[in-house]
Amino acid sequence: MATLHIYTDRIIQNVNRIDSFLEKHNTGWTLITKVLSGHKEFLRQLLSQPVVNRIHSIGDSRISGLRVAKEINPSVKTMYIKPPAMDLIKSVVKWADISLNSSFRTIEALNAEAQAQNKIHQVIIMIEMGELREGVLREEVVRFYEKVFNFPHIEVVGLGTNLGCLHGIQPTYDKLLQLALYKIIIEKMFNTSLPVVSGGSSITLPMVGKPSMPKAINHLRIGEAAFLGTSPFDGKKFRNLSEQTFQFEASIIELEKKSTSPDGTLSDASVGHTGDLDVDGQDFRYRALADFGLLDVDPVTIKPIDNQIQFAGITSDLTVYDLGKITPGQSCRYKVGDRLKFVPEYMAIARLMNSKFVDKILL
Repeated sequence: MATLHIYTDRIIQNVNRIDSFLEKHNTGWTLITKVLSGHKEFLRQLLSQPVVNRIHSIGDSRISGLRVAKEINPSVKTMYIKPPAMDLIKSVVKWADISLNSSFRTIEALNAEAQAQNKIHQVIIMIEMGELREGVLREEVVRFYEKVFNFPHIEVVGLGTNLGCLHGIQPTYDKLLQLALYKIIIEKMFNTSLPVVSGGSSITLPMVGKPSMPKAINHLRIGEAAFLGTSPFDGKKFRNLSEQTFQFEASIIELEKKSTSPDGTLSDASVGHTGDLDVDGQDFRYRALADFGLLDVDPVTIKPIDNQIQFAGITSDLTVYDLGKITPGQSCRYKVGDRLKFVPEYMAIARLMNSKFVDKILL
C-alpha cells in the first residue's frame, strides 16, 4: 500500500522555531493545519505541545479539522480561514472562535447564530489587495465596517488580506502598508481597536523583521513553512526550518521490459495522462507500475528521490514510471515489491493526507 511517512518531531520543531522567530518580532500567528485533513493522531501530538498555548490560534478551511482540534484540546482557539458558506454557519459558530469574512450577509447570519448559541463570534474582515480571491473592495472597507461593527454577537478583531494563493500576487511594502492604513482609519473614525492585522500566509514570512514589513502588520497565517520548511515567496527553505518532514512511498506491483511506444489505434478514452519521456532512442525499457493514481495525488507534485526514473503515465489508481536506460548485461536495479520514494510538495501532502487509500505513518 502506498504510504505517507510523517516526521512529526521535525514538524513540531519547525512550529517552535517559527514561534520563537515571530515572537522576537512581536508578530502573532495562526498555525494552519488544513494540510493534515483532520488527522487525529497527528493533531493529538501537535496540540499537546506547549507552543500551542503561545500561538494565536489553530486554523483550518474545513470544519472537520476544527472539530477534531476542539475535541482534542477544547481550550485551543480555532480559526475558520475562508468565508463561511451559509449552510455551514451553525458549525462555524460552534467549532470556530474566529472566522475570516468579506460578506455582510454572512456576518449577519453569524451574528444570529452566535446569539442562538449564546456566544460572541470573532471575525477578521478580509480586504481585496489585488489577488482577486476573497476580500472587501478597498473603497468599501470603511462602509463595510460601519455596517457590521455594531452586531451584538460579533466582535470585529482585525483586518486581513490574502496574497499569493490564486494569481501569485506577492506581498509588498505598498500592499501591506495599505492594509495597515485601513486599521488606522477605522480606529480613528470609530474610536475602536483592531488588535489583529493579518498580513497573509507563509509567503509573507520572509518579510518579517525587515523594512519591507510595516510595523502594524502583527499577525500571519502559516501552514507551508511549518509543515514543509519553505516559503512560497521563493520556494526556498526558510531560515533553520527542516524540509525533511514528509516522504511518500509506493510499492512496485509490476515490473516489465516494455516498448517505449503504445501499440494500436489511439483514442480519447484515457482517463489519465502520460509524461514526456526522454528514452534515448531505445525501443524497450523497464517500466514499473506503482500502487497509487490520480485519485490520490497529482504526479507533478511529487519528485522521485531516484533521479534516474521518469514519470511515464498515470490512471485513476495506477502510475507508471520509466526506470531508466537499459544497459546490456545488467539486470534491473528494482524488483516487484520494492518501494519507489518521493518528496511531496505542499499540495501533494494535502491530497495524500485526504486519500483513504494511502496509509499514514507517524515517525
